[in-house]
Amino acid sequence: MFEGLSERLERSLKVLKGQGRISEINVAETVKEIRKALLEADVSYKIAKDFTNTVKEKALGQNVLTAVSPNQLMVKIVHDELAALMGGQAVEIHSKSNPTIILISGLQGSGKTTFSAKLARHLKNKKGKTPLLVACDVYRPAAIEQLKVLGAEIGVDVYTEEGNQDPVKIAKNAVKLAHEKSYNIVIVDTAGRLAVDEQMMTEIAAIKTSIKPHETLFVVDSMTGQDAVNTAKAFNDRIDFDGVILTKLDGDTRGGAALTIRTVVDKPIKFVGIGEKMDALDVFHPSRMADRILGMGDIVSLVEKAQEQFDEEEAKKLQRKIAKDQFNFNDFLNQIKQIKKMGNVKDLMGMIPGMSKAMKNVDIDDDAFKNIESIIFSMTPAEREDPSILNGSRRKRLALGSGTNIQEVNQLIKQFDETRKMMKMMTKGGGKAMANLMNRMPRR
Repeated sequence: MFEGLSERLERSLKVLKGQGRISEINVAETVKEIRKALLEADVSYKIAKDFTNTVKEKALGQNVLTAVSPNQLMVKIVHDELAALMGGQAVEIHSKSNPTIILISGLQGSGKTTFSAKLARHLKNKKGKTPLLVACDVYRPAAIEQLKVLGAEIGVDVYTEEGNQDPVKIAKNAVKLAHEKSYNIVIVDTAGRLAVDEQMMTEIAAIKTSIKPHETLFVVDSMTGQDAVNTAKAFNDRIDFDGVILTKLDGDTRGGAALTIRTVVDKPIKFVGIGEKMDALDVFHPSRMADRILGMGDIVSLVEKAQEQFDEEEAKKLQRKIAKDQFNFNDFLNQIKQIKKMGNVKDLMGMIPGMSKAMKNVDIDDDAFKNIESIIFSMTPAEREDPSILNGSRRKRLALGSGTNIQEVNQLIKQFDETRKMMKMMTKGGGKAMANLMNRMPRR
């Protein structure tokens, strides 16, 4: 995510490293490089120019404190301006009405149907809502079936009218049903086209007039760069949507759409899609995204993801086992499961400050723990409970049974022993402090 932009901005900001003070000359050089970085990231010239003019003006107006270097000051200014450019504050769905009607719009292939299901899951699991998904894409082959499959996967009802080719009537009937039943969220998935055309605009405008949604969201593929921005403007001019959803952000190394779409349409980016899985949806936080662009990581989001999987009772049990030196491979396996639930491993690593650059050329896929799990699954219950009995012959059997080699088995056991020692040390020393910290953190 934003890999190319991050690298170019890092090079730009290096101009001020080692400088004793901020001057018009070194700021001008830095700003010139920042502007180049933004243009290469597919940011429009006008927005890039306005952005760097603001950065330059703020930098020259600052007095550098003795404790802060010119480079550090410039990083802060660029960070704050990037966050402001992307909207400043996170803006979620307003769901105070009962039911709240949400209309989804966008081009074909932008990920509207997948996003509709992700949003339903998000509102159900994190906000305690009862959503109803509505299939109004009557043109794309298998669109209705896709929504049914996704709805079944996340445990959300899907409203369809087989044979009805009038999306306006389908949407109206679905809203009527939601009023009659216990649904407090209605998410209407509409048809898209390969390009903006009058027929599509007329249809989406008619649906909006008919059901009067509380939120109209525009879904766009971030990898299309400035085309995404231009399409957003065309839609906004016609239907005046309330927020933008950027999909496929995990594949966007440039970031132009995320940086400029807010300025062009003056509407907030509300969510970003970062993968195909149903949990791969994040509320868009401009400040946190600015952190990631500048290689500062995103610890707050990482902690939030961990908290979603955090079970206080299980954590207390685990702490007692660690204190008694009873941590075993069953516990180790459970910890791996918790990590996997948090999302893509490489993306999680990128949230740790300084790790994004280190992970650049490291290929970590969703099967990163596959060999480890295979080895543990090949153990007998006694071996999992008491790793000390894993002698040479048992390790050879594990290698054969898991399809790995003896070196990988030895490496896993070594890592397990080191993890157990480290966890015991933390429990003795800072474990209580860590537990107290976790207890004070707000629960979602």
